[in-house]
Amino acid sequence: MSLLVVGLSHRSAPVSVLERAALSPDAQVKLLQDTLAAEPAAEGAVLATCNRIELYADVDKFHAGVAELSTLLAQHSGVGLEELTPHLYVHYEDRAVHHLFSVACGLDSMVVGEGQILGQIKDALAIAQELHTAGRLLNDLFQQALRVGKRAHSETGIDRAGQSLVTFGLEQLSAGRAVEAWAKDKKVLVIGAGSMSSLAAATLARVGVGEIVIANRTQDRAERLAEILTGGDDTDVVARAVPMDSVPVELTRADIAVSCTGATGIVLTAESVAAAVEGRTGTPAAVRDEASAGPAGHLASTGLGTEDGCPLDLSAVQGNTGFSVMGEAAVAGIDAATLEQHAAWVDKGTGTVERRDSRRAPDADADVITALAATVATIGRIPERRRPEPVAEAPRPAPVLALLDLAMPRDIDAAVHRLLGVRLVDLESLADASADAPMAADVDQVRRIVSDEVAAFGAAQRAAHITPTVVALRAMAADVVANEIARLDGRLPDLDDKQRGEISQTVRRVVDKLLHAPTVRVKQLAAEPGGAGYADALRTLFDLDPETVAAVSRAENNTENAKNRGRA
Repeated sequence: MSLLVVGLSHRSAPVSVLERAALSPDAQVKLLQDTLAAEPAAEGAVLATCNRIELYADVDKFHAGVAELSTLLAQHSGVGLEELTPHLYVHYEDRAVHHLFSVACGLDSMVVGEGQILGQIKDALAIAQELHTAGRLLNDLFQQALRVGKRAHSETGIDRAGQSLVTFGLEQLSAGRAVEAWAKDKKVLVIGAGSMSSLAAATLARVGVGEIVIANRTQDRAERLAEILTGGDDTDVVARAVPMDSVPVELTRADIAVSCTGATGIVLTAESVAAAVEGRTGTPAAVRDEASAGPAGHLASTGLGTEDGCPLDLSAVQGNTGFSVMGEAAVAGIDAATLEQHAAWVDKGTGTVERRDSRRAPDADADVITALAATVATIGRIPERRRPEPVAEAPRPAPVLALLDLAMPRDIDAAVHRLLGVRLVDLESLADASADAPMAADVDQVRRIVSDEVAAFGAAQRAAHITPTVVALRAMAADVVANEIARLDGRLPDLDDKQRGEISQTVRRVVDKLLHAPTVRVKQLAAEPGGAGYADALRTLFDLDPETVAAVSRAENNTENAKNRGRA
């Protein structure tokens, strides 16, 4: 059996795909159950976070495993396999181990070094243990990943290479100001009371906001979070809980709003945010591009096709918002016959686009060429046309409402980005902001830790692979000793118990000494790359029954699984 991971993340798929592929807790359970029911997989675990979905399995066939796991991800995510496949990545055996260890250290996170992923890996392992889908391999793998992640955070400064997603999001909202100075005494609305929302609320409380209002569909959870925030020793924030239907009113009072719910649809629409801005300022919220925009959250009509008599099929060019129907971009892809009609329409002077004067005299062109040649002879080059001076843009008003969307799929309508007076930071903009973030020197040290740990894990797994064969060999030797002692008793019935015990102990000691060096050495050799063949060599040399070896392996796995059920 071999380790296989199939998944997608913010590195391989756009946020729009990740949003649609997000798995609910029930979908994760069903995915695990179906993975174990699939023929190629013997173990399974799902790591699902706001920016990654990964299915880990112990499979006996690589190609069949990839096909089956990809199909299962598509079925349970609701995204078609053809659409999902280009965004999937596959890691196998050592590469799969390296990937999970890198994820655990925060090297593969949207913000390098964030530590929240460790809790998510722990949760993934607990679910797999509870459902009995994690056997020896995945238990060893995930537990080792947790140790590697903790080692990376304790032995290096990887935390300095990046901040948690919440902290990074607040830094983007503060637009260069210190978060503490920017957030001091502000009123905050937190929508949702899950782990990410709680983390955001606690972070905001520590940086000195004045009030935090928690809205959640389950009122009890909101009230518990409010009590925890109010009772914190390191903050003096005022916190209270409200029902979800109070969000529109609370949004008009808030300076900052953070949303992270499990909702499958939009929680804050562009219209509701625009209404909140209008409630705060007393004036309707405008959009960023007044020339081509209408009411908040909506594009105005483009004027496409308002020219009378235009022969173009307007439905074919409606995607080219903002272009004249006589513009080059507007007519791209139109059939030749329609273009000829369009050209004739333009030549009649019906259109309004300024055209070059086709009646320019040849003498005028000759004069221009002569003048340019004289200029080149004098200064050695053709003078550049001076570009028009840039027109200063009108300053945009400072945001009156800062929004942080940490949900996947998104809670806040992306159209809010266009509203003046609002600053929205979501997972997509966080990915763009962190893409060019400089790597800290500690990242290299973490990568070395990951490489060392991958090698150690591989050696341990290879050594463990030969253990059932060694156990079966020692069991066979013990049976030989027992049979020979029994035969001796029949031949020498007059031996007393002391003599019989001395002989039995001597024979066992001889056998143990003969087997000790070979079994120790074979475990060492099996731990090295390419050492898997030593188990086969032992079985062949000592004529071990394969079923006996398999029985030992099953017994060990059952014992390990019983321990894991206890841990779950």
